Amino acid sequence: MVDPVRSRERMVREQIEARGVADPAVLDAMRSLPRHLFVEEAFACKAYSDGPLPIGEGQTISQPYIVARMSELLEIKPGMTVLEIGTGSGYQAAVLAHMGADVYTVERIRKLFSAARKRFSDMRLFSIKLKLDDGTMGWPEHAPYDRIIVTAGGPGVPEPLIEQLADPGRLVIPVGESRRVQRLVLVEKVDGRITPSDQGGVAFVDLVGQHGW
Repeated sequence: MVDPVRSRERMVREQIEARGVADPAVLDAMRSLPRHLFVEEAFACKAYSDGPLPIGEGQTISQPYIVARMSELLEIKPGMTVLEIGTGSGYQAAVLAHMGADVYTVERIRKLFSAARKRFSDMRLFSIKLKLDDGTMGWPEHAPYDRIIVTAGGPGVPEPLIEQLADPGRLVIPVGESRRVQRLVLVEKVDGRITPSDQGGVAFVDLVGQHGW
């Protein structure tokens, strides 16, 4: 039986800190959350390994480092509102909630939505609100959002998400002309100006929807 506490500590030390992630709130969240509860039981023994894992319906839980890197880029402060597109297993949303954010997360696949809702309830993560819908349209009822994170790769940045981003605000999204081979893009909105910056190569599942693939 894998010791989850030791596994989390080793994951943070060898996969995350070693690659340069230094935000104390991110590191604390990754050390604290039981990642093995966010994967299918058959993969629990691999939950802290250095890579993504399948969660069903053709989707994955992202590599721990990628979760940490995207979380650090957001520069979360307690009390911020965050919109997440692509709930998946719920792990990324749980990390952001642990960092003190009020998280609104949208999932388009009903089975994953239902599983994540139960998981959040069981773990008493009441600062996370879920919606079953096309994530590329955002969640306008609660906009603007201080931060937006997209956990699937699309051909561009969906315009509704830019519109729902607060000013100042930050958005992180994988973008690429070919599916599953993208660049991680940080979009900053300041005084009405939109400034994107390339944060390196990544590979994500498809962002599907009206403003995706």
